[in-house]
Amino acid sequence: MLKGKQSWIFPNHPVILSTGVSGGPFEANGYLSDDFDILHDDLWMGKDSYEQAHRLLLEEAAQTALQKSEIKPEDTQFFIAGDLINQITPTSFAARDLKIPYFGLFGACSTSMEGLALASFLINYQGATKILTGASSHNAAVEKQFRYPTEYGGQKPPTAQWTVTGAGVALLAANNNQLNLPYTTSATIGKVMDMGLSDPFNMGGAMAPAAADTISAHFNDLKRDASYYDLIVTGDLGKIGRETAIALLTNSGWDINPDKFKDCGLLLYKENQPVQSGGSGAGCSATVLYGHLLNEMKKGKYKKILLVATGALLSPLTVQQNESIPCIAHAVSIEINGG
Repeated sequence: MLKGKQSWIFPNHPVILSTGVSGGPFEANGYLSDDFDILHDDLWMGKDSYEQAHRLLLEEAAQTALQKSEIKPEDTQFFIAGDLINQITPTSFAARDLKIPYFGLFGACSTSMEGLALASFLINYQGATKILTGASSHNAAVEKQFRYPTEYGGQKPPTAQWTVTGAGVALLAANNNQLNLPYTTSATIGKVMDMGLSDPFNMGGAMAPAAADTISAHFNDLKRDASYYDLIVTGDLGKIGRETAIALLTNSGWDINPDKFKDCGLLLYKENQPVQSGGSGAGCSATVLYGHLLNEMKKGKYKKILLVATGALLSPLTVQQNESIPCIAHAVSIEINGG
């Protein structure tokens, strides 16, 4: 059901049956390593290219989510996922092996919540009973495409962010009154925002207006404010973007408690890890939500969270042509009973 101008509500409460989360060596040394199902000790992961390793991450996460619920791929109606690499080939190759009907998405780093919103809508309105959805990224593969190969050793400014090597996948299903499982209640679909920023090393600053706009739309559409949630979490704004988003929301009249406004890119890594402004990548919000945050919900720490995944819709070509950076953010609210 459409609620307000750009939100959906899901009265049937699609449940997140299980998740799978995989990561690389940098994530293994971060704060949230215990929330990953699979961690690799090198970026190659036994493959001949970083792109093949990227595909492996997503395959492992998807297979883990299915195995946890003892659901077979043939009993899953759709696979909805995407990544950052040219023509989302890692995801498409993973879909080839999964053999599940496939929607390939590109929303840059907003892909995780774009997928969860669409999966929730399909299940809520009986378009499916089980859907796999997720997103992934690989540091070396993404750096090679969007910036410089890591072997080049290019220096980065403090505003730059570290692309997460990881994949997060959720198995969403129709709600059969399962206890102590998180479920989706609403989604707000963002608009493309472009404030004229063109620095590809300041993604957080570019994406912050989109995050603030979507959060404001969510509050207006659902007639609620930040106090409704135990936690509001952005995808990968990093230090610069998080501060900017809080300022924009405050200036718009919303009472935002900074202690309850977190960012996935700031939760993943330790202070002594050289990630500049924080983590980013399509796998950033996917790994943190489907690993750490849902685990915390199941433990009873949080009952209601709003995950707002942000994406910078640029390409190497647009950067070379000195275009500004259009950005977007999609939000999904997740709640749990019991715990």
